[in-house]
Amino acid sequence: MTKPNAPQRARKPKGPKAPSAPKNHSAHSGQTGRTGKTAAVPRSPYAAAPAAAPAPASAPAKAAKAKAPSRTPFQTQARPKPQAAPRPRSGTASTAPGARISRRAAERLRTGHLWVYASDIEELEIGPGEPNIAPPALLPVADNRGILLGTALYSPESQIALRMVSRQALDQNAWLALFEARLRAAIARRRSLLTAETDSCRLVFSEADELPGLIVDKYNDLVVVQRLTPGLLNLAIAGTLVRVLRDELAPSAIPSSILERPDPRMRELESLPSPDLAPLWAADPGNPATQTQFHLNGLRFHFDANSGQKTGAFLDQRANYAAVRDWARHMAPGGRALDVCTYQGGFALHLAQVCRTVTGVDASRASLEVAEQNLTANRDQISAAVDWVEADAFQLLRDWSGSEKPGSGERFDVIVLDPPAFAKSKRAVEGALRGYKELNLRALHMLRPGGLLVTCSCSHHVSWTDLEAAVAAAAADAHRRVRLLERRGAALDHPVVLNLPETEYLKCLVLEVE
Repeated sequence: MTKPNAPQRARKPKGPKAPSAPKNHSAHSGQTGRTGKTAAVPRSPYAAAPAAAPAPASAPAKAAKAKAPSRTPFQTQARPKPQAAPRPRSGTASTAPGARISRRAAERLRTGHLWVYASDIEELEIGPGEPNIAPPALLPVADNRGILLGTALYSPESQIALRMVSRQALDQNAWLALFEARLRAAIARRRSLLTAETDSCRLVFSEADELPGLIVDKYNDLVVVQRLTPGLLNLAIAGTLVRVLRDELAPSAIPSSILERPDPRMRELESLPSPDLAPLWAADPGNPATQTQFHLNGLRFHFDANSGQKTGAFLDQRANYAAVRDWARHMAPGGRALDVCTYQGGFALHLAQVCRTVTGVDASRASLEVAEQNLTANRDQISAAVDWVEADAFQLLRDWSGSEKPGSGERFDVIVLDPPAFAKSKRAVEGALRGYKELNLRALHMLRPGGLLVTCSCSHHVSWTDLEAAVAAAAADAHRRVRLLERRGAALDHPVVLNLPETEYLKCLVLEVE
């Protein structure tokens, strides 16, 4: 714990302890073996390091030095001079907030990434340690030499301690202006995706829209917001959100309510306060709307902001729902389909438009009850026989695949596997791949020759190579030949940024099984 009224400063040692510095060596220089003429001057953690005193040189050497421009190890080609934050004057102690990060983390930011992990922070100052004063929402970030890298949202309790919002120094007013501009741009990028057949999409996708920690989903006339980092939990951000959403969605899609739905897991990881259940805005404050019916690909779905997973539905699979329906129409018209981990019937209802019978399986009774409501709402477009089964996916597939005698169990023309994230960390990948292999192995035993297998993973830590290897191993064990028809990802409202691999989390393989 820090002492009251003292700057909160933390240092993280790296590697073996360095030899003791010679007398008069600046303990804050950030460079090994650099000496100064006087005692060390305390510096802001994001100020540029002082230059070393030049060694005596001969006249020719001095002349050569005057002709040749100085270069740092990072200046391999002409580039703008790095921006350094101002340093405190000699003899004064720095209380300016800021973070100084490791070389590894700085290089990651320079390649376009936006996260700094707590373990990569070498020095941290967050101002006076008053018990009743919250840490700053914004912090300047510098590399280990003190060169300013930009400004970040600060999360003191998270493993992801810093989320970059700019490559420049920003104060709160400049950040709010930038926040509004980016929010408007994100909504504008999605406007063409909203039609009469699809009136719902993700309006803001966090880092992919340069708004770290912010998720905004539109379900017809309801908008659901998630603010997943402490730096966004203030009245100024909330007010800007409401004003921009109402403005950008006018006049045809003005929301009935703008609701906030916290993510329980993220709230725990970020140590966020208990959520305020009141809407951010409501057309009818006395009776705010929390339920609606929305449309994806022409089908109707029930939405309740107070139930379900994520923000209430899986909008990221919207394009895959339609694509799988089209593949089934082509390869198994009038066939028998199985949707494993159906949730509220997304794949099942799309398949029911082209298949004769469809079975949806999920472990959640509440989800299946919503799926039945969705089926009823779409009976004018669906004539297939649809049934819902509440069961553990692994156990059910083991039973239905005829585990005692493969090929003796249930048989289907189309099987969709859309399980929840099996790997929420790198350590969980090995176990996740065993799970993916097991599900796909059972499905392969149940598919008729020429059948369609659609297998998904929503785990960022499971790569395309990992997923395909798990399916290939299952195919080898099942003695089935599998042909790749298509690789698919999330819908366009969940964009992938190449510098941010975490934005590519959803993977969908469409396969033909011989």
